[in-house]
Amino acid sequence: MGNRKSSALSKELLEDLKLNTKYSEEELSAWYLSFQKECPRGQITVEQFQSIYASFFPDADPKAYAQHVFRSFDTNNDGTLDFKEYIIALHLTSSGKTVQKFEWAFSLYDVDGNGTICKTEVLEIVKAIFKMINEDDQEDLPEDENTPEKRTDKIWDYFGKKDNDKLTEGEFIQGITENKEILRLIQYEPQKVKDRLKEKK
Repeated sequence: MGNRKSSALSKELLEDLKLNTKYSEEELSAWYLSFQKECPRGQITVEQFQSIYASFFPDADPKAYAQHVFRSFDTNNDGTLDFKEYIIALHLTSSGKTVQKFEWAFSLYDVDGNGTICKTEVLEIVKAIFKMINEDDQEDLPEDENTPEKRTDKIWDYFGKKDNDKLTEGEFIQGITENKEILRLIQYEPQKVKDRLKEKK
């Protein structure tokens, strides 16, 4: 039975992922097969992750954002994602439970991993988000959030923070729970990607 692991998902991992995501056994098995094909070593590097992400954004540059997403899911900091980390990443970014999603969003914005977010970290992620918004869509953005700097100022003001203040995870989650505007400003889920994810189901 030990050698079947190379081509089939282990029962333990399958049960674990069914419990922690919304995916069915069939979906997980199919994803595992394609994961094995793409990544015969059983791990995704940041470059591979970026190219997977890029397929969702043919008319934009998601590299910087993908790198941050990768960092936030590389839970053991080994520079790769295994199948479990990869599926949890897919689940959380497309349909995770709200609290899990907010906790993930915090880890995405906590660039240096020190447990708090400062304004420059928000700006770094917002700049990465802007690279994924094509120019036509950027022109449609409201005047007070049509640059990364303006959007960052707007987010920071919503949290009631001064430039040198820091945000804790509790404040971050409370802020985005109580103010849907903050939630809208900190995320980027273009309709095209949502539609494409639906098609894959």
